[in-house]
Amino acid sequence: MTASSYECFTVEISDHIANVRLNRPEKANSMIPAFWKEFPAAITKISDDAEARVIVISSEGKHFTSGMDISVFMEGDLDPHPDNPHISAEYFVHYYLASLQHTFSALEAARQPVLTASQGGVLGAGVDLITAADCRYASKDAFFCIQETVIGMTADVGTFPRLVKVIPEGWARQLAYTGERLPADKAKEIGLVNEVFDDAQSLLDGVMDIARKIAQHAPLAVTGCKRMIAYSRDHSTDDTLNHVAAWNAGMLRPEDIKESFTAKSEGRAPQYDSLKKVVRQT
Repeated sequence: MTASSYECFTVEISDHIANVRLNRPEKANSMIPAFWKEFPAAITKISDDAEARVIVISSEGKHFTSGMDISVFMEGDLDPHPDNPHISAEYFVHYYLASLQHTFSALEAARQPVLTASQGGVLGAGVDLITAADCRYASKDAFFCIQETVIGMTADVGTFPRLVKVIPEGWARQLAYTGERLPADKAKEIGLVNEVFDDAQSLLDGVMDIARKIAQHAPLAVTGCKRMIAYSRDHSTDDTLNHVAAWNAGMLRPEDIKESFTAKSEGRAPQYDSLKKVVRQT
């Protein structure tokens, strides 16, 4: 097992599963300035290193996350330009806000599937986080809220472009307009979460079981699935069929198919090569 500690979370990798665990329960796992720098860097590192084949995001304490910490606004150098508000707007849109948005886009860009396990409150930027994941799970006490509306702003880190592709548009509108809390059972009913578990421990146990099922499959096939699903979400059926055909033309691996059948006939777990480690140029 490998482990790394950050200011707002820990990362443990064992049996090809990376568990990113938010660890500020005394502050309801609010996302302080360090989170917005560390989280995308950690996710990108997991993706690049390819030691893990699936990523699980969980948290300690009563709540998954209370969302963006007020200190992000205080330390963001957002004071208006004294003479030119347009200069301030350009900085906010193309630098400051773009860097925040990248934090959760890193989950979509990751080569591995991302699963979230949420208990208690999932507020504000917490909704941004989970909707950027591949699959979402919750405990019975979980609730979800577009908190930005409640505090007088429009959510801008990632809620809207993703949420409307996960749940019916009418529900996305209702949650956004009212700022009401969506309980776990209703979240499952409308498709925001895949499954609801009795409590936080059974939630984490259940999500880890799902992660293990994913990790036992060929990493190249799984990352291909992730890419094709994301592509099909934003393209026509014909475009997607052409895209997956091109993918398999270059990346279909007969050795993995052979290993799948051989392992099954021999009554053992299949052994697959991991994805190649990415070395980024600095």
